[in-house]
Amino acid sequence: MTATDRPFRSVLYIPGSKPRALDKARTLPVDAIIFDLEDAVAPDEKVNARTTLAEALDTGGYGPRHCIVRVNGADTPWGADDLATFAALAPDAILLPKVNGPDDVAAAARHLTGDTTIWAMMETPEGILNAAAIARAPRMGGFVMGTNDLAKDLNCRNRANRLPLMTSLQTCLLAARAAGIPCVDGVFNAFKDEDGLRVECEQGRDLGMDGKTLIHPAQVAVANAAFGPTEAEVELARRQIDAFEAAMAEGQGVAVLDGRIVENLHVDTARRTLAKQEAIAALEG
Repeated sequence: MTATDRPFRSVLYIPGSKPRALDKARTLPVDAIIFDLEDAVAPDEKVNARTTLAEALDTGGYGPRHCIVRVNGADTPWGADDLATFAALAPDAILLPKVNGPDDVAAAARHLTGDTTIWAMMETPEGILNAAAIARAPRMGGFVMGTNDLAKDLNCRNRANRLPLMTSLQTCLLAARAAGIPCVDGVFNAFKDEDGLRVECEQGRDLGMDGKTLIHPAQVAVANAAFGPTEAEVELARRQIDAFEAAMAEGQGVAVLDGRIVENLHVDTARRTLAKQEAIAALEG
C-alpha cells in the first residue's frame, strides 16, 4: 500500500521522549503516528528524546501504522543530528516543521535514501503562499496543517467554524490534490470535547482532508469514524457502479439511480470510496 492510497484518518502525535507512550502507540488503532521531537519535547530533553525514539523505532512493532518522525528545524541546534539519525533508520517519512518553500524540502531530501518521504508542516504564511511549489518538491509525501502556529502568525481569532483559517486550509488542499499527495488537518486542542472534535473532523472531511492530526488517544475513534466511509456510503457506491455498468451494457452513457443521474465522475468517486474501505479493512485486519 502506497502513501497515496493508504488511509490517514487518524494521525496521532506521540512525544519522542516518553517510552511508555511510544510503547502504547504499538497497540493503538491509528493509521499513522507522528513521533514528535519538536514541540512535544523540552529543550533540555531533545538529545535524550532522539536516543529514546531511535531505540523505539529500531525495536519496531508498529505494524502497518505509517511512521512519521517530526524532527527539529534545520535552524535549531538539534535539527541536523535529528535528520542524520532518522535518515539512517529510514522511517516511512520525515516531517519538517515550518516549511516555507521547496528549498527547505530539497535541503532535507539530500540526506535521505530508500523510500523515506518528506512531509511538510504547513504552518507559516510564507509556506501557505508557496504550497503548490512545496507539494511538488523532492520526496514530498504529504502535508500536515499546523493550525495553531498558523493562527498565531495570522493573528486571527479562534472560531469554532475556523473561518479565519479557511483560505489557508483550502490553499494547501488544492496544492496537495494537484500533486497527488495527502493533506491532513490540524489538531483539535480540547481533547476532552468529543462533540467539538466530531464537528471539526466532519468539517475537515467535507473540505476534502484525508484525516486529522490528534493529540490524545481518546480522539482516535472519532477521527476514524469521521474520515472513513459509512456503511450507507459503501452501499450507495456499489449500487452506483452496478447501475452505471448496467446502463453501459445497454448502450447508455448515464444511469439513473434513486431519481439521480449517475455519470462517469460519480462512478470514479464510488470506486474511490470502495478502495478506501478496502484499504481500511486491510490496515485493521
